[in-house]
Amino acid sequence: MVSGLFVGGKWVAGGAPLEVKNKYDGKSLGAVATARKEDVEAAIASADRHAETMANLPVHKRAEILLRTAELLKQRKETLARTIAAEAGKALKIARAEVDRSATTFTIAAEEARRIHGETVALDAVPAGEGYFGFWLRRPVGVVGAITPFNFPLNLVAHKVAPAIAAGNALVLKPAEQTPLTAVALFEILLEAGAPEGAINLLHGDGETVGDALVTDPRVAKISFTGSAAVGKIILGRAGIKKVTLELGNSSPVIIAPDADLDFAAKRTAFGAFVYSGQVCISVQRIYGDKKIFESLSEKLVQAGEAMVVGDPLDEKTDIGPMIAQKEAERIEGWVKEAQAGGAKVLSGGKREGSVYWPTMLSNVTPEMKVMAQEVFAPVASVIACDDFEESLRQANATSYGLQASVFTRDIDRVLRAIKKLNFGGVIVNDMPAFRADHMPYGGNKQSGLGREGLRFAIEEMTNIQMVAIRTTG
Repeated sequence: MVSGLFVGGKWVAGGAPLEVKNKYDGKSLGAVATARKEDVEAAIASADRHAETMANLPVHKRAEILLRTAELLKQRKETLARTIAAEAGKALKIARAEVDRSATTFTIAAEEARRIHGETVALDAVPAGEGYFGFWLRRPVGVVGAITPFNFPLNLVAHKVAPAIAAGNALVLKPAEQTPLTAVALFEILLEAGAPEGAINLLHGDGETVGDALVTDPRVAKISFTGSAAVGKIILGRAGIKKVTLELGNSSPVIIAPDADLDFAAKRTAFGAFVYSGQVCISVQRIYGDKKIFESLSEKLVQAGEAMVVGDPLDEKTDIGPMIAQKEAERIEGWVKEAQAGGAKVLSGGKREGSVYWPTMLSNVTPEMKVMAQEVFAPVASVIACDDFEESLRQANATSYGLQASVFTRDIDRVLRAIKKLNFGGVIVNDMPAFRADHMPYGGNKQSGLGREGLRFAIEEMTNIQMVAIRTTG
């Protein structure tokens, strides 16, 4: 029987099967059942019924579940990594790193569960507060609806599931349709680790059937979504009065100053542009270099990109596998051709074979080209010559996105100017903008999202502050 739906404490048959294919060779990896409307209703109802159970679960027991989950992830690292590599097309070495990070995410969530606390409030700081004792605490919101993307089918799921459990919430998870098998494996681990069965629910299906129901149902108190800006806007318009965290897109800029270590900067920038075929919301897209170093920088970027091995993600030597679907490879192929027609020059790459698109470096681009103005979400980056550092900062900032940016320089004055100028949720110094430590506050400004992830910060987003005032005198 095709399954993969976990609803109301049991695996259920669900509706039509969703076949999952190897993204490199197209071979079938299996199938999961898709959720019908009645399955969605049952999952939300189950989470709602068990919200109090989760809220009353002692913190030490929540932490034990999270730590046991982390340990099981480590034990099953190779199996999970191979599942990710096959269904997501991610190079095996990168998939293994994702499993490691996911174990860390659950471990930190366990630590943060023990640190959820409030504060006293000196109510007698004002005359009306004389004779009162005040404090505030954090309480779970109830039911969290989590909607996750394909590009990190384990760790981005972990970044929603782990803090939800740590905070004492029930959960309904909708993973990406392209990568459901990893989520099924994680749920099996969560259940083995002791997660209350009716409190965690797993649904597969499309946004219309599953996603919209989660977003609009008043029993779901919090939506945590990672995905495109277009879908994020729809969610925000449909959610009504509930908490919403949106982690959306970016067109990550890198600024390389003349004093930077060009060899190191080029290698890290190329890696940040092309790893996982650029299908990361903080992949390098726009590279700004001073005219004094532009020619040398361009050559080093091309060399670094061409040194990366393209091929079957299950091959140990592979650095870059296929894109998530052939239509995505065809899309970026069209964008690059459109840029070429407008005068852009292909310095390296620029070819496609099926769902594989080769690492591509462009120059002579203009700001209005799609490869510059929109999120490419593909292994394509553009290198741009600027008159000076200030011009690089200005161009890097000239975007509606604001997730992460980076600067390579040895000059502390340039670092401080960049921090002050760049309106991004994160500014990374002397590394690629694709850097992320799983406990740091992570999220975007402007059109790149609302709220922050990172375990402590996600827990704050998944709890409400409750104020208590106690009258102590008559």
